[in-house]
Amino acid sequence: MPIVRIFNLKQPFTLESGEVVYNLRLAYTAFGNLNAEKDNVVWVFHALTANADPTDWWQGLVGPGLLIDPNDHYIVCVNMPGSCYGSTNPLDKDPVTGEQYLYRFPFFTPRDMVRAYQPLRKYLGIKKILLGIGGSMGGQQLLEWAVEEPDLFRHIVPIATSAVNSPWGKAFNATQRMAIESDKTWGESDPDAGMEGMKVARAIALLSYRHFNTYNSKQIDEDGAQIEGFKSEAYQKYQGEKLAKRFNAFSYYTLSRSMDAHNLGRGRGGAVHALQRITAKTLVIGIKTDLLFPLDDQRFIATHIPDAEYAAIYSEYGHDGFLLEYENISFEIRGFIPKFSPRKLAYY
Repeated sequence: MPIVRIFNLKQPFTLESGEVVYNLRLAYTAFGNLNAEKDNVVWVFHALTANADPTDWWQGLVGPGLLIDPNDHYIVCVNMPGSCYGSTNPLDKDPVTGEQYLYRFPFFTPRDMVRAYQPLRKYLGIKKILLGIGGSMGGQQLLEWAVEEPDLFRHIVPIATSAVNSPWGKAFNATQRMAIESDKTWGESDPDAGMEGMKVARAIALLSYRHFNTYNSKQIDEDGAQIEGFKSEAYQKYQGEKLAKRFNAFSYYTLSRSMDAHNLGRGRGGAVHALQRITAKTLVIGIKTDLLFPLDDQRFIATHIPDAEYAAIYSEYGHDGFLLEYENISFEIRGFIPKFSPRKLAYY
């Protein structure tokens, strides 16, 4: 298991909003061996509620003997600011006031996040990134960085993501925040505030993460005569309770707002113009059953990044397929980068 380390940014960090964050902290993992050329790096970007250890949540894709192998690659993953897995987050104390941020946590956009990662990259001595990969909100951050520093990445693989968070995606996120806001404890100066609302929010989110086929195959009631106590209802409650054991409403609320702020075209002349700035060799992977980031989002990205390749894979699990269809994802990436090994970098 990779060791989670902490990087402290010594200088004040200015956000897109103009707000200044002091003592910014990033939790990250960096494992495997950086080669002499320092160009065998794979930077993995996590999604909304994941953490800095990709071997934890991408078990079929990252690890010894898998596609992204620490025996071949130097693997880096950062816990995004606002998350509760080690980076600066709403439960921290504001160094200016000495009180917990809670509702006053600074607003990080995905662009702010990747700009926060840049000093860490320099600290780690990374000059070039062989592969940047991420799904969902992780893919949004990857695209932002590929636009910000076009010469940094040799290859990028955004999966089940978008160039701009859609009105559909924003509506799902807003509805989840409404659930948190309706919790009678929301507004209290308590780190556990909003937890019941977050459970409902997670249940709402699951409807966008999964697909009709997922529920129809996994949540069918064996007793067709019953009129209540349905399996799918219990499953929704279970998923809310499960998240509540490892997350908090403040991080969930603020990160959903961050996702809504994703727009590659902001200040860059529009999303098309921004995508055209990407020079990395690009493979865009979409999931045919994805309701949250449908294939139109992936086609848009692939159409406007110069010479990008596009692949659509099937998953019974809808959007969550980006976490589960590791064999299909590995197959597509091996076709995209046939010699995915630092010993053969000279050949591609």
